[in-house]
Amino acid sequence: MKAICRDNYGGPEIIEIREVEKPQPKEKEILVRVYATTVNRTDEGVLLGKPKIFRLFTGISTPRHATLGTDFAGIIEAVGSEVTRYKVGDRVWGFSDSGHPTQAEYTCFPEKGNLAKIPDDWDYTSIVAFAEGAHYARNFLNKVDFKSAEKILVYGATGAIGSAMVQMLKYEGIPFDAVCAGKDVALIKSLGADKVIDYQTADFTSEGKKYNFVFDAVGKSNFGTCKKVLKDKGVYISSELGPGNENLYLPITTMFSNQKVSFPFPVDVSRSLAYVLEMINAGAFMPVIEKIYPYTEAVAAYKHMLSQQKVGNVVLDFSRG
Repeated sequence: MKAICRDNYGGPEIIEIREVEKPQPKEKEILVRVYATTVNRTDEGVLLGKPKIFRLFTGISTPRHATLGTDFAGIIEAVGSEVTRYKVGDRVWGFSDSGHPTQAEYTCFPEKGNLAKIPDDWDYTSIVAFAEGAHYARNFLNKVDFKSAEKILVYGATGAIGSAMVQMLKYEGIPFDAVCAGKDVALIKSLGADKVIDYQTADFTSEGKKYNFVFDAVGKSNFGTCKKVLKDKGVYISSELGPGNENLYLPITTMFSNQKVSFPFPVDVSRSLAYVLEMINAGAFMPVIEKIYPYTEAVAAYKHMLSQQKVGNVVLDFSRG
């Protein structure tokens, strides 16, 4: 089978399309014919081995898996002898936030891993866009109490995390403003933002507005900058560790301060997938996909993801070469 591989940590230039042995499911695993995966920010950590703390999950000196990947959508072709939840022919999608060899024509995945059945009216490339970014978005929102929130600001609303987050806020009926590039203002407005600020023409800290929460969904701002727009008892949350890994220790040093920092350590992928399915069934979630690459163009897909200019999700299509 074809797989997207590398043997060491590094940039997109080390990626190769290889012919590798098709995996066989163990007793409690399913074998999935993969039709789509995304190239996402978790994949960035799997590829680069950065931040280095990520290597605790993927392999300290060299990657644990030569095949890249984190998420997938496909159809079950075989099941292990002890599998009871799924059967051959089930369409499934899933995500492993510590990396898994999913960027291949076939992958084996634990029956009790983070996966779910695909709704009948959804295709593979659309459903897979709901995994990684949505999981991290939900882990922003479940870290705070929205009962007294009058307004929230989402900085970086067009990425996989940001575009999922704004739809979740809309679904929960929570008012929010958003910051993005001018070309994407209409998109974010259509996803429910009350106001959209074009960072290319305006400074969001000079708008004269203060927020209960600032969600930095791309990690391109910092607490020092965002304090200007936080209300008393306001909270800043970023998807990245921040300058000098400050977002790891600021939650402690600001614990008793008037303005605080929280870090959204991601947990419970299965609950995130269930929440996404709830939104899908309510007609409240749409995939934001910028481009679908054939898997043979994986290097280009990774380069685009690493450019930090992607909108929504970048998908790899394994149904075509």
